Amino acid sequence: MTEQDKAYIDGLTYIEMFRRWRFSTSGDSLFQGDTGEYFNQVMAVERERIGEAEHTRISKAIGWD
Repeated sequence: MTEQDKAYIDGLTYIEMFRRWRFSTSGDSLFQGDTGEYFNQVMAVERERIGEAEHTRISKAIGWD
């Protein structure tokens, strides 16, 4: 993982992370290898921090389109 990738991930809000996770194309480099593991760890921590109700609200706001 590059420092640039780490800084990018660290700068994302939960809604930006979730949107990227939901709508990225298969094979997106952000979800591969060490970078992908770091992304998943940061997103999990943020999901825990915001709670299930806020996660659900964000999920519904993002939608599937």
